[in-house]
Amino acid sequence: MPHAVRINPLIGLPLAVLAGTAIPAQARVNGALGQRLDDGLAAALVSFTVGLVVMILISALLPRGRAGAAQLLPALRERRFPRYYVLAGAIGGYFVLSQTLTIGLLGVAVFTVAAVAGQTLTGLVVDRLGIGPAGKKALTVMRVVGAVLTIAAVAWAVSPKLSGTSDVSELLLPVLLPLTAGMLMSFQQAMNGTTGMHYGTPITSTLVNFIAGTVVLALVWGVKLAVSGFGQPLPGEWYLYLGGPLGCIFIGVGALLVRSLGVLLTSLGMIAGQLIGSLVLDIVLPAPGSVVVAATVLGTGLTLVAIVVATLPWNMPGLLRRR
Repeated sequence: MPHAVRINPLIGLPLAVLAGTAIPAQARVNGALGQRLDDGLAAALVSFTVGLVVMILISALLPRGRAGAAQLLPALRERRFPRYYVLAGAIGGYFVLSQTLTIGLLGVAVFTVAAVAGQTLTGLVVDRLGIGPAGKKALTVMRVVGAVLTIAAVAWAVSPKLSGTSDVSELLLPVLLPLTAGMLMSFQQAMNGTTGMHYGTPITSTLVNFIAGTVVLALVWGVKLAVSGFGQPLPGEWYLYLGGPLGCIFIGVGALLVRSLGVLLTSLGMIAGQLIGSLVLDIVLPAPGSVVVAATVLGTGLTLVAIVVATLPWNMPGLLRRR
């Protein structure tokens, strides 16, 4: 097994936060592309395809990328990890698909709360079971409190947007899509961290993610194409194609950090980055109708507190101990 580089949490957590800021930027770019194409699914496919091209170039040009790619088939033949781990990118495709199908009905706020809740809860489970490359992580009181605080903080941060939501009962079924997508994201990070460790680099695990995600989205888009035909032609603005490279950053950094921080802390750091990135975008490049209020700022701050709480080693005697 290749040597696993351990990253200090004091370095790793800020990196996770920084990588998390790529998600709201990606959502903004892909949303604009979807409007121009009049097809959100096509926009997601374009985003994944551009990301795949970027990862192919990186894998071909960088020595570590070529070395990692050379380990791909041997790792599968020798069963260094379960072979279905190479399908982790399909989870990313499912996440984008769930966003495409529900964001118009739920709104960004409800979608974010559902996805974060799922991701945070399963982050605890994945760490406890030791599915990721960091091995088993004790289910301490502070880790549980940090996870609960994160969900509360995100709900608080988006509460101004939730106030205009229609009948909640009508949203229960659509909410299951982002909830399950968020739950699967924690498993995706664990799988990517494991495969990246055996390839010797997160570059290859990111490449394989984009291959799987692109295939899944292409199949779904092919069905849609047969039913409803093409949308609008591709636009000429270069910045509308940055969604794929931003996804490369998110997936690659996540695969790198999860082996040192574990799934939960990596997820919490990236969730904080998502909120901070959204806040910065709303201030610097506000979308039509967006307003920054105190609850958004304070909820984002509470998310950072939740990360600190989750890293504390304190555990109540006799409670939630590792057995």
